[in-house]
Amino acid sequence: MELDCILKALGEPMRLKIYQAILERKHCVRSLSKKFGISESAISQHLKIMREAGLVYGEKYGYHMHYLPDQKAIDFLAEQVEQMRRDSLQVDREQKACQCEYRGKKA
Repeated sequence: MELDCILKALGEPMRLKIYQAILERKHCVRSLSKKFGISESAISQHLKIMREAGLVYGEKYGYHMHYLPDQKAIDFLAEQVEQMRRDSLQVDREQKACQCEYRGKKA
């Protein structure tokens, strides 16, 4: 699972809305199409990208595929964001002097 793929998939506003709806309950393409007022084809394309990123998976119920969030992806995303938070807390924010690794090197 790669963070950049997940963030890229969720970076498109409609995919984020679709994903948020799937986090609330499982949906089929038709219900998402009606909910967001876009074609089933467009919904399918968005879901394809989210499946490839590992964000969702489908389960067949009768004739329809219902999409659910992949819990491993949510856990991975939460861990990555938490690591970013911890890293940010470690940054020296004092404005005494430049701490850049290139400071003092001649070009």
